[in-house]
Amino acid sequence: KLTGISTQILKEALEQAKKARFFILDKIDATISNPAEISEFAPKFKMIGVNPDKIRILIGPGGKNIKAIIDETGSDVEIQDSGIVNIFAPDGPTLEKTINLINSYVKDPEVGEIYEGTVKDIKEFGAFVEILPGVEGLCHISELAYKRVMNVEEILKIGDNVKVKIIDSRGGKYSLSRKALLEKPDDYTEEENNNRRDNRDKKRRDNNRKRY
Repeated sequence: KLTGISTQILKEALEQAKKARFFILDKIDATISNPAEISEFAPKFKMIGVNPDKIRILIGPGGKNIKAIIDETGSDVEIQDSGIVNIFAPDGPTLEKTINLINSYVKDPEVGEIYEGTVKDIKEFGAFVEILPGVEGLCHISELAYKRVMNVEEILKIGDNVKVKIIDSRGGKYSLSRKALLEKPDDYTEEENNNRRDNRDKKRRDNNRKRY
């Protein structure tokens, strides 16, 4: 039994405590319902899926490719045989960079995309350019420039880095164009370019017949 405190005072004190408790609970609920946005510079985790057939390419011989990605970004990358890739990055920008590097090994190129590639081989009819690790496309001599090109090596040489655009894709074979990324001359016509290409192809076929 309490002495010196009336029942009314006790009742009011308990009511005030009840209101204070509900006030605090409301604040906690509001905080949980609307959490503060996590800084992009906080550590990040993301799980992505890749084609299991591309896992070998992503890892590379002796782990060369995945080690290069980890060394360049500082991210931890775990690869599962199922194609699941777990990425633990120190911050948001690094996470995006890591994902882009992974995609450079496993992504299938698409028509319209632009790549910075390396010339791997040169033939009379064009240049073979590696646009992704292990992925090459042909830049036909007619797609090197708007001007008339008689010799591929007027424009490109083996080992050159060149920016190209994918203009066609059939059965895993990619047609590339350097010309598509250049400014078109005012006097250029597509018909004239097609005629030049047809003449080159005809001449090459005629030369091949003479050899046999």
